[in-house]
Amino acid sequence: MKIATPFGRSLALLAPVATVFAGFAQPAQAEWTGGDGQPTAPLACDGSPAEVAAVAYNGGAVANEGAKAGQPLKVVDVPKLIGIGYFDSTSKGVLKAAAELPDVTAITDGPTQANIDEQITLIDNYNPSGIDGILFSANDPVAIAPVLRKALAAGINVVGYDSDAEPDARQWFVNPSEFNGVAKSLIDELAADIGKDGSFAIVTSTFTTPNQARWIAEMEAYQQACYPEMTWLETVEAQEDNILSFNQATTLINKYGEELDGIVGMTSVATPAAAEAVTQAGLCGETAVIGLATPNAMKPYVASDCVRAAVLWDTTAMGYAAMQALHAAANGTLKAGDTSFAAGALGTLQILNGSQILLGAPTVFTKENITNYDF
Repeated sequence: MKIATPFGRSLALLAPVATVFAGFAQPAQAEWTGGDGQPTAPLACDGSPAEVAAVAYNGGAVANEGAKAGQPLKVVDVPKLIGIGYFDSTSKGVLKAAAELPDVTAITDGPTQANIDEQITLIDNYNPSGIDGILFSANDPVAIAPVLRKALAAGINVVGYDSDAEPDARQWFVNPSEFNGVAKSLIDELAADIGKDGSFAIVTSTFTTPNQARWIAEMEAYQQACYPEMTWLETVEAQEDNILSFNQATTLINKYGEELDGIVGMTSVATPAAAEAVTQAGLCGETAVIGLATPNAMKPYVASDCVRAAVLWDTTAMGYAAMQALHAAANGTLKAGDTSFAAGALGTLQILNGSQILLGAPTVFTKENITNYDF
């Protein structure tokens, strides 16, 4: 492996675009830790299932717990941002669950860019408005925590999905897939495209966005254990911005040339943008693209054979599960110590890591199955 620490070279490697995208370069770090200092737990290279240890409930406590049981609920869903397919689909899931549940009214309201300050302000403005529940996907796990704790202290039920906050700042978190499971899927699919000794780079949102940072930490651990001959060239930030993601992917293509065998997109925006960059560069079949993306965004690139596969979970189901969890928490049917959760039409979902509801394993979308999905 030529570069064991992909994050460590970010400052130098981003220099050509630093004048355009000021503030993205980060100081060198000795090790990529996912921005949270947590240890990694790479899955076995042969796919053997990992043992999951029981963990005591570690979520937050809502004031006057049980006070809203049997009462109508007004819920606001605050994703990282609105106006992109990924969170349009989670919102559809929230509204679907709300329509099935008794006396639940739900709306989605979020920032138009993945900006944590805007997200905090939005939640803070809803806190005194008489709402009964907040659903969220955090732009920053630490920065968002105080305003969520404020909501809990006011008797507002709080459930996260997609991207978590500090555990005590919410009651439950719907984990779309375990971080090490996503990491394994991405690296295995990447290896299928570029070989066990190929070179690749990553386009992510920010280095501190909690879910993406943790996926990258687990990807590094799994790649080093199972594909040690791979070369990790660079990790760059692109927010959740389509133009910036395209430009960052294009910069990687121009910088590394034939050395760049593949690009991994860590967001539903970055992956199709990278595929478009490869398409416009005339490198389909030479520079592979793999990543997290909604199937609708990737259908043109899969159909053209520029992308072989994309990875994701059912985002509509994730929003649905989050709304079901909030309703159950408010009514006392989901409580500390539970090991499973009845999530309406999704059936029974497993609870792990103290207060995480596991949606399930990620889906790999290919030409054989991608047309079966519409989100």
